[in-house]
Amino acid sequence: MADTPELHIVGGGMAGSEAAWQAANQGVRVVIHEMRPHVGTFAHKTGDLAEMVCSNSFRSDDDEQNAVGLLHWEMRQAGGLIMEMADSNALPAGGALAVDRDGFSAAVTERLRAHPNVRVEAGEISELPTDGHWIIATGPLTSEGLGQAIARETGAEALAFFDAIAPIVYADSLDMDVIWAQSRYDKGETEEEQKAYLNCPMTKDQYEAFIDALLAADKTEFHEGETAGYFDGCLPIEVMAERGRETLRHGPMKPVGLTNAHKPDEKAYAVVQLRRDNALGTLYNLVGFQTKMKYGAQADVFKTIPGLENARFARLGGIHRNTFLNSPTLLDNQMRLRSRPHIRFAGQITGVEGYVESSAMGLLAGRMAAAELAGRDLPPPPPETAMGALIHHITGGAEAKTFQPMNVNFGLFPPLDGVKGGRRNRKDRYKGYTDRAKLLWSDWLRSAELDLARTA
Repeated sequence: MADTPELHIVGGGMAGSEAAWQAANQGVRVVIHEMRPHVGTFAHKTGDLAEMVCSNSFRSDDDEQNAVGLLHWEMRQAGGLIMEMADSNALPAGGALAVDRDGFSAAVTERLRAHPNVRVEAGEISELPTDGHWIIATGPLTSEGLGQAIARETGAEALAFFDAIAPIVYADSLDMDVIWAQSRYDKGETEEEQKAYLNCPMTKDQYEAFIDALLAADKTEFHEGETAGYFDGCLPIEVMAERGRETLRHGPMKPVGLTNAHKPDEKAYAVVQLRRDNALGTLYNLVGFQTKMKYGAQADVFKTIPGLENARFARLGGIHRNTFLNSPTLLDNQMRLRSRPHIRFAGQITGVEGYVESSAMGLLAGRMAAAELAGRDLPPPPPETAMGALIHHITGGAEAKTFQPMNVNFGLFPPLDGVKGGRRNRKDRYKGYTDRAKLLWSDWLRSAELDLARTA
């Protein structure tokens, strides 16, 4: 493969990093174009690759009962860099996979910069390239210039929604006489995992006062012509509160599966959970507390939470516009732009939502590009697999008129034969989905590796 042309990847986030790793490991010379730190965004703080700007969680790691856990498994089987570095920088999270965000992005950056087939070039790409081999993986914060170029090429406005990030507090500012450590339902195999979350209990009166404060707080204003089309998996807490006073108590503030270590006989009416955000345990993020409140209002409102009265914030929440393609109409099943097939797209800009889903689409884009450069055809994985279900959804399975960002979920998978539906049979059904997916993913991966060996 010595004469293989270079593969250019625009964007060094999760998807771009994974795409680069996969292609480079197949002998392709890769150039990552990353505009940071020369051109910043409101959410990024460093110039590192794969920087995490929202939660530090990769969500459930259960590969038998959870679709995102299955996606973790598939990426690990494919030698995914993002999962390897997540595992090596993991924090206790009670059955979920959470990471030390700084250690994680530093590790990804170090591995890619050390790879002999990878080089990183700083600078913004603001126009669509007219030739060469490209993957655009610029994520939710695509620069204005490139976003406009994409819109001109596709002949349609990029769809948009607004994404909110949660605040982070310093651990030494929390009142541990009020707060206790416990994962919901004591999930986790070790004591550290079973106590991976901090819990702030609320009485009914405290909860009602908190909801009143949320509703009354100053919020970020939208610019003229913008609409707040939020992705349901990342709703600001104020938007949830506006949908009904009990919405938060049945969402991120649900009190189930928890027993107050300080007052075991008292059942909390609502609970705010905090999850460790770094390996040192000095930072915690407010789980599910994405917000569009203005900074001053955030501090005032969050300090009404029991145990956070004296909280100091390492980062307050924020809101940003997020753009993505109407992929069912614009991309083929190789994630190539139909009008310019030398350009692939990967990650959140394709209409998947979440760190893991974005990385998975980067993994596929990198492998597909490497195969094409070697004169091979790499078909998409079967739709019964987690990655196959996602790529099928974004490149044709979804309804184009109502296309919205999507997390991986079993609703995207073809039904199982001979397995009953309904809540009662859910455990067996989910196990059936994951067993089937693992067999088919292993077969697809084996076939891809054999094709690579024959053409090497």
